Amino acid sequence: MQTIFLKGCGEFEEWRDAARLLLLNDIEPGAMAWRVAGEGGALSGFAERQALALPAERRAVTVPPAFVDLAETVICHSEPGRFDLLYRLLWRLRGDRHLLQVVSDPDVMAARRLEKSVRRDSHKMKAFVRFKEVASSDPTGRRRSFLAWFEPDHFIVARMAPFFRRRFFDMDWVIATPKGSAAWDGEQLTVSDAPADKPEIRDDADDLWRIYYANIFNPARLKVKAMTAEMPRKYWKNLPEAELIPELIANAEAKVREMAERAASQPPAFHARLQARQAERGADDIVPAGSWEAVREAARACTRCPLHCHATQTVFGEGPKDARVMVVGEQPGDQEDLSGHPFVGPAGRLFDAVLSEIGVKRAALYVTNAVKHFKYEPRGKRRIHQKPNEAEIAQCRWWLKQEVDLIRPRLIVALGATAYFSLTGERRRLSDVRGQMLGMTEGRRLLVTVHPSYLLRLPDPQARQAEDARFREDLLHVLGAAS
Repeated sequence: MQTIFLKGCGEFEEWRDAARLLLLNDIEPGAMAWRVAGEGGALSGFAERQALALPAERRAVTVPPAFVDLAETVICHSEPGRFDLLYRLLWRLRGDRHLLQVVSDPDVMAARRLEKSVRRDSHKMKAFVRFKEVASSDPTGRRRSFLAWFEPDHFIVARMAPFFRRRFFDMDWVIATPKGSAAWDGEQLTVSDAPADKPEIRDDADDLWRIYYANIFNPARLKVKAMTAEMPRKYWKNLPEAELIPELIANAEAKVREMAERAASQPPAFHARLQARQAERGADDIVPAGSWEAVREAARACTRCPLHCHATQTVFGEGPKDARVMVVGEQPGDQEDLSGHPFVGPAGRLFDAVLSEIGVKRAALYVTNAVKHFKYEPRGKRRIHQKPNEAEIAQCRWWLKQEVDLIRPRLIVALGATAYFSLTGERRRLSDVRGQMLGMTEGRRLLVTVHPSYLLRLPDPQARQAEDARFREDLLHVLGAAS
């Protein structure tokens, strides 16, 4: 049996060269053993290279790019069987180029598990490396001599060194670990696989880390299991801020009580501004009680549910006060929230286009939403739509009922499941009631169809075309009711 000795420190090229030579000599995975150099006094390097000659007719060894990406990551793992696992996958890929797509395959599953572990270790290195300053800046302003100690699970130093060079390009640093070291001097990045000893060094930045962590720690959101999953205890001994964690956890309950006692007893400032604006209204601005204008003005100051706290403004319905058709959507979107008008965003423009195709004027319809405030989740600079829950729909149902009673339409069109639930209180599948004319009180009829935003989310062009046609067919009922 052939025995292959590698340094085994996360260097992909040494395994790749050995695996290529084995493959060209048609040596099956079970016919050789991979060993890490130094085990049993073995020398480093590919000990059996001389016994494996390149065949006279050299064949190209090609693999899917996905395998190279996988192997470059897995080779950094500390699992002794990683070399044999990768060679077994390489051997099998000769007969099945799509092997890596078989997620239930035992070898693929094992490799993906090792890959995930290496990526997690790399992420933790980015998060928990703490540099200590061992020398001050030189006259040129360049920051000199920073040292960090980290204890990775796998051989990831060479893999992560380029990241730290980009991130800390303006200072000279060394990252030492039991599995090798990396150093940057402003010109050259040097990586060594020799184990390093842990240095004993502290600097003033340790106190800054502790101050920062103590101030961002929120006892009201403390979940110890989740915290230790993101910051495993094995890293604590090298993190200056970790000294505070036991005390912060122990005092969390008392801190929450203190926060509750200090909580503001007055409404937010924008509530006061709304009240002041209302008080400044002149006599000419007073509208008759019970009119549509009065209901709209009351809705502007609505605080019936928490959605008003983050929305820009209430978006009330618009259209003729004697409209024969009322259209009810779900809630305002980002553009509606900013403009104060319903159905002006992408879904509204699609709705207008379909109306125009079937010969209905948008100006003849009363358009509103089941919920009057925009519910969203901030994500960077964007506000991502969130579906309102039943409690929020129920609180806003009062406003929708006022609109229905004042407009008295012949036909109400419910766009989507939220609008249908708000109007009927029923939780049925939209497909069961779509396109049907349902009876309501006072002789009104209800037409249920999809929301235009559903059409915009369809990725398949053919499905989108079919659903567009069906939506257009649904809205043909509006043509007769509106005329």
